[in-house]
Amino acid sequence: MPEQDIRVSRRPWVRYSLLALGWLSIALGVIGIFLPILPTTPFLLLAAACFMRSSRRFYNWLVNHPRLGPLIKDYLEGEGIPLQGKIYAITSMWISIGISCWLIPYFWARLLMVICSLCVSIYILKQKTRSQP
Repeated sequence: MPEQDIRVSRRPWVRYSLLALGWLSIALGVIGIFLPILPTTPFLLLAAACFMRSSRRFYNWLVNHPRLGPLIKDYLEGEGIPLQGKIYAITSMWISIGISCWLIPYFWARLLMVICSLCVSIYILKQKTRSQP
């Protein structure tokens, strides 16, 4: 990522809040590696966005991390999302939503979950598909 895109906030309370949210997002993203219910990449992207406004050091650490960095680096550089990643994300999301809709008795909650999942699916499908190396 170009260095000029990283603009750290001057307000200490904003920096500390973004740092806390960034580390929470990393924790949830790492948990998501092992639990298919939690999405890993969106949490890591949120962490990168938070670190971009709070700490150059943590942003560079995350983007260059040997395990976590490749999950988000291509997206951040505009390379797109691998086809396998799109398929996995959409499939696991709809399976989770299907189970949730089956367990939740409220129609309004089911409708809201389906609408959100549909919007996320459209967003993922509209993203550039990264060609395999």
